[in-house]
Amino acid sequence: MSVNSADQLGVLDRAWAQIARAVRGMGSRRNSDEFLLKPSVPKSDESKLVSAFQECVQRRGGEVRARARAASLGQAYLGLSKDGRQRFLEILAERFDIEDTKVNAVMDEVRAAADSSSRVRAEERLREALEPPRIEVLRQFNALPNGVKFLVDLRADLIRWQREKPALSGLERDLKRLLANWFDVGFLELKQIDWSAPAQLLEKLIKYEAVHRIRSWGDLKKRLDFDRRCYAFFHPRMPDEPLIFVEVALVNGIAGDVGELLNESRSPADPTSADTAIFYSISNAQAGLAGISFGDFLIKRVVASLSSELPNIKTFATLSPIPGLRAWMRSESSSAAGTLLSDDERIVLQGFLATANNKPVADPKINTSSAHGEDKTGDRQLIERALEIPDWQKKPDIVQALEQPLKRLAADYLFNSKRTDGRALDPVAHFHLSNGARMERLNWAADLSENGLKQSAGIMINYLYKLSEIDENHEAYAAPNRRIIASTAVKASAKH
Repeated sequence: MSVNSADQLGVLDRAWAQIARAVRGMGSRRNSDEFLLKPSVPKSDESKLVSAFQECVQRRGGEVRARARAASLGQAYLGLSKDGRQRFLEILAERFDIEDTKVNAVMDEVRAAADSSSRVRAEERLREALEPPRIEVLRQFNALPNGVKFLVDLRADLIRWQREKPALSGLERDLKRLLANWFDVGFLELKQIDWSAPAQLLEKLIKYEAVHRIRSWGDLKKRLDFDRRCYAFFHPRMPDEPLIFVEVALVNGIAGDVGELLNESRSPADPTSADTAIFYSISNAQAGLAGISFGDFLIKRVVASLSSELPNIKTFATLSPIPGLRAWMRSESSSAAGTLLSDDERIVLQGFLATANNKPVADPKINTSSAHGEDKTGDRQLIERALEIPDWQKKPDIVQALEQPLKRLAADYLFNSKRTDGRALDPVAHFHLSNGARMERLNWAADLSENGLKQSAGIMINYLYKLSEIDENHEAYAAPNRRIIASTAVKASAKH
């Protein structure tokens, strides 16, 4: 999930305010006050910054002094402008990278080793040479109060800036490797969040919700009602910060309308009479942990928890968005198999567009065939124009005419469209397929929110987690040919 940069910096400031207090407790107030940088980090400040980094790397004055200097660096970072912060990170990335000459010299030692013991010693020196000195600075940040949260947010900055500042890419990769070790799933704790949770934590659910915006405190309270569940992973070094959380509805049958699930006026049902758990929102709460996956473990842990609490729950499924569908339709749908529109559907859509533009209805046979077989360019353009009609989702005839062609396009996108490495093109599909789910059912008019219409014309999909098939489905998708497991109905729509 993306987090507003201003929000990130606000969290960063609060974290380092606490670190500053820790620094003063170490007796390093004088050193902290002496280390000041101008907001843009001009050339005149670069040598001062390099010396500070060097002191951290070499641990001058002992461990406590080095960590105090790391805290001073963190405080200085807070006072910098965006350009200054980028320069701060560039200096750390460029001046404290691997030394090629040192690596080459040690590699020569490895090759020249006369016996096994000499080779072992040379290989150990090679491992040390291959670790850039900047890693030591990152580790010292980690050792400070709230330092882990700071590093997570720092990586979010690096991810955001590395395109315009390619020199930051190596530092971002180093930090990702460290965070992947520190955030191993074995260190994480699963917690259920309910309405009695601290207000600060509830506010973070509102802030971090990435799939279906939480509109009010009343909306949040309904999502935490007794027929709903919310679970999150936490790290012991970030006990007040959810890493990822999932919202679950306990219902009867597989749900196909997220509007019904989120209806604030609904009456809560008895969870002991429900037979299905619907995972309707999964949100990554920390942008700086992008690419460090523990979502699959979250789902499996939640399934285990629900199965223990409510043995009547036999079906586990999602009601998921299709975030890339509309963008793909605008660029790729001409490759879809089969006719996109029937003559009747085409006549209805052309009629609405003609009325809107005060033009005669076009011949439904136009642009439906060519010497090379069926040409769907005209149909695609007609569908796109229909989706641009204001409030089209409130016009029953348009809704009916669009349902089947759009479901066919959605099936084609989800089942057939892949990246160069064979992964499903849609990121949500890739996530659930990787976790062993199967594509179960497409749902028309399932999300008529502004975002749902923008992303996927309101279509959603259920991914089914059938416990007896999860491992087999995962292996099929992880295999070199990336086989996608889908229901007969989804596959039939994709081949239409």
